[in-house]
Amino acid sequence: MAVSTDERFRPIRYTTIDRRPEELAYNSPDSVSAAVRRTLRQPRFMHYNRLAVGVVLFNAAVVWLGTRHAGWSDPTTLLTLAQANLACAVVVRQQHVVNFVCWLATRMPPNWPLRLRWALAKVYHFGGLHVGAAVAGSAWYLYFVAAQTGQALRGTPTNAASLVTSYALVLLLAWVIICARPSARARSHDRFELTHRLGGWAVLVLAWTNTIVVVAVQPREGSLVSALATSPSVWLMLTSTASTVLPWLRLRRVPITVRRPSSHVAIVRFDHGVTPFAGSVRPISRHPLWGWHTFANIPAPRAMPLGYRMAISRAGDWTSSFIENPPSHVWVRGVPTAGMANVRQLFERVVYVATGSGIGPMLAHLMANNVPGHLVWITRNPRETYGDELVNEILAVQPDAMIWNTDEHGRPDVLALAYDALRRTGAEAVICIASKKVTWQVVSGLERLGIPAFGPIWDS
Repeated sequence: MAVSTDERFRPIRYTTIDRRPEELAYNSPDSVSAAVRRTLRQPRFMHYNRLAVGVVLFNAAVVWLGTRHAGWSDPTTLLTLAQANLACAVVVRQQHVVNFVCWLATRMPPNWPLRLRWALAKVYHFGGLHVGAAVAGSAWYLYFVAAQTGQALRGTPTNAASLVTSYALVLLLAWVIICARPSARARSHDRFELTHRLGGWAVLVLAWTNTIVVVAVQPREGSLVSALATSPSVWLMLTSTASTVLPWLRLRRVPITVRRPSSHVAIVRFDHGVTPFAGSVRPISRHPLWGWHTFANIPAPRAMPLGYRMAISRAGDWTSSFIENPPSHVWVRGVPTAGMANVRQLFERVVYVATGSGIGPMLAHLMANNVPGHLVWITRNPRETYGDELVNEILAVQPDAMIWNTDEHGRPDVLALAYDALRRTGAEAVICIASKKVTWQVVSGLERLGIPAFGPIWDS
C-alpha cells in the first residue's frame, strides 16, 4: 500500500527503546578501560583538544632537550622555531592541504577494522594542530623577546628595530589569541573573524620585518641576499605567506539568485562555471574583507545540471540580514573544501541526523548515494519552511527518511532517535549536524556507548 506524503511526516513511536542510550552499558561497564574510554569521549577530551595539547607538549619537550645543549637559544634558532610553528598553524588551514588530508584519510576500505576507521574519521579535528601550533609559535616568540630583552639589560649590543618589532609581534599575537578563545568567539563571531584575518595579515608583515632584521644583523661572510636565501626562517615565512595569499588569488564576485520559501530560510543558487564536489563547503561574503560565513554546497537539482546551491537559515544578524535583504552578488574565495560529513566514506552504512538547516550539508551526501544511509531530520514544518522542491528532492533519495515535524510533535530526544535509527538500520556510524548543544549530546552520548559518531566542532 502506498504511503501518502503526509504520513511520511508522522513521528514513529519508538517502543523498541527500553532505556535511553546513556543508560546502556559501554561494553564492560565495570572495567577500568571502559571507564577511561567513557571519559575520553567527553567533549573536553575530543581529538581537537588532544592535538592542540600534543603540539604544545612536543614544543615543551624541544625546550627541555634544548636546554641541555649550550648555545641552543641564539636568536636565529628561536626565530626558526617560532616560524616553524606559525607556518604549521597557517598551512594546516590551507584549503588544498585540507582537501588532500581529508582525501587521504578516507581512502581506507570500509572492511578494515572499525577502530582504525573510527580514528581516521576524526581527521576533521585537524584544527587542533592550528591552535596548538599558533600557541606554541607565540610562546617561542615570547621566549625570543625575553632573550633579546635579557641581552639588552646585560649591556649586550641589541638591534633596536628587532626589539621593537618583536614586542609588537608578541602583543599582536596575544591579542589575536585572546579574541579567538571559544567563549569570545561565541559572543562575537564577527569580531573574532576580523581580528583573526586583519591581525593575521599584520602578523605576517611584522614577522617578515622581524625576520629580515634578525638575519641582517647576524654575523655573516656573504651578502645579505645570500643570507636571506639560506635562512630557514625566510623559507618558513614564504610558506606561510603563500598559504595565506593563495585563496585570495581566487577571490571572485559572483551573481546569485535567491529564493525564500519562508522567512526562516533562503535557498541561494550559484551558476558561475563551478560545480563543487559532493560534501564540500565554501565561505561567502557580502564584503571581501569581513563577514565571511561558510555554508555547505548543495548539488544543483536535476533540471539545473550546472552550478550549486546553499541553504541559509536565520541564525544571527548576518543571516537574518541576508534573508530579509538578499544581495544580487556575493564574494567567494579559494576552492570548495571538504566538509566534515565526508568521513561517511569510511563506513559501510551511516545514519544522518540533522536539525533544521543542517539538512544542507547532508543533502549532498544523500544525493551522491555512494554510501548507504538513513536520514533522521528534525525540523519545523518542512514544506512551509524549506519549500516543496527541497523536501521532494530529499524524499526522492530517501523515501524512508524519518522527518520529525517539531511544529506538530514538539522537540524529540535526538540522542534516542539517533540510537534507535542506528539499531534498526544496522549502520556503523552516526553523523550529526545540529546546534552545538544537541550535536555534542548526540556525538558524546553515542561514543560513550562505543558507537562512532561525528559532528561539527565550531572551530572557525
